[in-house]
Amino acid sequence: MKIRPGMLVLFAAAGLLLAPLSGYAQQTDEQLAARCAQLGALFDRYNLQRGEGSGGPNMARLGAALDCQRGRYRQGIRTLEELLQGSRIPYPPAG
Repeated sequence: MKIRPGMLVLFAAAGLLLAPLSGYAQQTDEQLAARCAQLGALFDRYNLQRGEGSGGPNMARLGAALDCQRGRYRQGIRTLEELLQGSRIPYPPAG
């Protein structure tokens, strides 16, 4: 079978699209649940809004906690990572 240049581009694009999932592909539910807890605790520790007029709880954070509790670990982790990045809170890489 001869591989044409167009196919190489297609394979490269597919690899780029699947690359973010590869970090989670080898992890067990137990490891993903621990990652959810780790990122959630980190966000809670550094992103506390105190005082009058703080705006109430962060709904995205609450949604991520629910995702993690219901076994939707990847979705919860993605949300927590986005929240941490948006708040400029450094967090350890998945692994």
